[in-house]
Amino acid sequence: MITRKTLVLFIASLILVNCRDFESLSHLKPKVSAVKQEDAAKDLFQRVLGARSEEFKVKIQADIGPKERDTFIINTQEKYVEITGTTGVAAAMGLYYYLTNYCNCQITWGGRQMAIPSPLPRVEGGSVNVTTNDKFRFYQNVCTVSYSSVWFRWEQWESYLDWMAMRGINMALAFTGQEAMFQRVYMGLGFTMEDLQNHFGGPAFLAWSRMGNMHGWGGPITQNWIDDQLILQHKILDRMRALGMIPVLPGFAGHVPEATILHYPTANVSRLRDWGHFNKTYCCNYLLDFNDPLFMKIAVRLIKEMENEFGTDHVYSVDTFNEMRPKSNSTEYLALSGRTIYKSLKEADSKAIWLMQGWLFIDDGFWKPPQMKALLTSVPQGEMIVLDLYSEIIPIFTRTESYYGQPFIWCMLHDFGGTMELYGALKLINEGPFNGRAFPNSSMVGLGMTPEGIFQNEVVYEFFTENVWRKEPRDISAWISKYVLNRYGTTNKFLDLAWQYLKNSVYNNSDNLKDHDAQSIPDSRPSLSPMMHPDVWYNPEDLYVAWDILTLNLDDFSNSSLFMYDIVDVTRNSLQILSIKYYTDFVYAFGRGDISAVESHGNQLLGLLRDMETLLASDSHFLLGNWIKAATDNAMDMQDSWFLQFNARNQITLWGPRGEIRDYACKQWSGLIKDYYLPRWEIFVNYTLDIMAHNMTYNVTELDIMMYLKVELPFSYKLDPYPTEPQGDSVAIVKSLHKKYRPDTMSEFFQTLQKNTEERHKKDNRSWFQRKYGKPIKNSINRNMPYNPHLHHVMNN
Repeated sequence: MITRKTLVLFIASLILVNCRDFESLSHLKPKVSAVKQEDAAKDLFQRVLGARSEEFKVKIQADIGPKERDTFIINTQEKYVEITGTTGVAAAMGLYYYLTNYCNCQITWGGRQMAIPSPLPRVEGGSVNVTTNDKFRFYQNVCTVSYSSVWFRWEQWESYLDWMAMRGINMALAFTGQEAMFQRVYMGLGFTMEDLQNHFGGPAFLAWSRMGNMHGWGGPITQNWIDDQLILQHKILDRMRALGMIPVLPGFAGHVPEATILHYPTANVSRLRDWGHFNKTYCCNYLLDFNDPLFMKIAVRLIKEMENEFGTDHVYSVDTFNEMRPKSNSTEYLALSGRTIYKSLKEADSKAIWLMQGWLFIDDGFWKPPQMKALLTSVPQGEMIVLDLYSEIIPIFTRTESYYGQPFIWCMLHDFGGTMELYGALKLINEGPFNGRAFPNSSMVGLGMTPEGIFQNEVVYEFFTENVWRKEPRDISAWISKYVLNRYGTTNKFLDLAWQYLKNSVYNNSDNLKDHDAQSIPDSRPSLSPMMHPDVWYNPEDLYVAWDILTLNLDDFSNSSLFMYDIVDVTRNSLQILSIKYYTDFVYAFGRGDISAVESHGNQLLGLLRDMETLLASDSHFLLGNWIKAATDNAMDMQDSWFLQFNARNQITLWGPRGEIRDYACKQWSGLIKDYYLPRWEIFVNYTLDIMAHNMTYNVTELDIMMYLKVELPFSYKLDPYPTEPQGDSVAIVKSLHKKYRPDTMSEFFQTLQKNTEERHKKDNRSWFQRKYGKPIKNSINRNMPYNPHLHHVMNN
């Protein structure tokens, strides 16, 4: 009998046989010389290792491994370690391989554990040779640049690019500064700055105006922002190319400013449908017809403008219908869209390759096989690369015959909106890439990470990036043990056990539940009806046992910054899950008409939120002040500072003028709990007690408007300062909260949470896309109500 493990190993053995190399992609390779890449790699080693970099030698030699792959060789000599790579990225990957596998070190977004042994450890046999499985290792989602890196200045970008290189990333989106390019093109065609300010989103919302989802919200964008981002883009591209990466620049997808109908009255344009339930001020962008001559003119000018400014690496990201249904499901129309985009790219750059997100095909209500095939086959095979954006949960390659032969990249999406739920699907990302390569007639050419937001669940990204060179799925338990050692520099059987519990619970979403971050109690707008039902895909007791063990080890590991980050994070998530019980008890008490119990459970909820605020304030990873400061650090003057702070505040709360995508990018941060989430819950609890005391009917519209006017709208416009340094003793706070709340977690209530989630999903027969995007977001604020940004002053007075 063939076991599952035997089958997986057999699949792994077929990887290099079944996966195709496309000759049409062979020109996609590092642009700079080996000498320049070697210099860039040496500089990276210096930044990462400091004084210890003197003990390492770096060489770039393109012929040490197979073509169309990256290879690094580590040689340990008597007094130094020599790392030779085919590219600068390969050398950086070799360094991190050595640090993690031989020095028990770790470098993540959250911090560094760099206790490098002295003398440097030797590798087995004195040498190790590692080659990647795929030609491409892609990184970034079109949303990451808004949810996470929007406020990055060069210092942050430099570290970010080092992180990418050490993970083997050799292809990444380079979207910064594109507004300057569009500005030149449009102004050359007669558009004004005001036209463009109505078209571009504000800094925190550029991702969605770029994709044609909406326009203008968060603006008007300033010339200072446009100019600064252009300067920053030059630095980003220079560094990416120096390391041997392939930057992906934007192309023209057809979305044009509303003023197009004024400047070009004969242009054939149509309006896209509403996205995100924005009103007519911001929704329903104009799309230029694919047959209109203006389409080709704008598209070609844009590529030429970027080539003159930046140079080019020949890969362009273009997404016309991202979360936007085309006006027609005609296969002829869809094929025309593909042919036109491809033609425009090739006319501007004869070596152009079109990179397209496969995310649009998630909408299976529109994109049936004929429609998908019409678009995908409208481009010559091998001239397009498709990002299979959510491969770990909803792979599209399996229902498109491997994208009908177009090369695709197997991607892990993992996170929506930069939310912070402890979550992962380690089993799925352990086996999925190997299954993708072994798929019949597979056209897979790479691996990718496409999270909407980062700075969370670092274990998932450490695990996934090793798929770049791993030749077979791992023993996850053994890998977790090594991860703990690397993260803290030392370990014991108790820490290992705690992480095994986390592996088996929060990081074990193997049943394809997709809404793991939906309706988290602390950061959702409170509601009695409909009742909120957060997803719990594991036995909560496993999380709580991990919390127990980590808390018991607090004193021994309190000097580890990464351990302290983790224990605060686990405590935060433990309280978040506990809040489900308090909320449920509150709702049931209301249903019974028991006002005393409603008050008691309401106080429990509010007390928990206050304790979460205290906890999060004690660790630098969870401070709203850092997000606000990062935004305002980009300001030229006070007015600019107010503008950027509004963008920063609105994105993580209302996400729109009236909460169109409210709380989608929610963050459990100190300051945000205190001044946004807690006040909403206080209104909710007090309102419920008031209507019970006066025998009134629960009115969801009345309650929603109250929270909007008193909390949500004002928060976007406030200018209160927030700490950028932690306050309080995390060790004492965690111990206190564990002692206070652990008894409540032992309720029988938690034994049924996982089962209830599974049953709820079984009864909901809508597709994932329909659940996430199909019905309007619950919002009682009239979207056509006159919008007054100073309305909160009236309410306060």
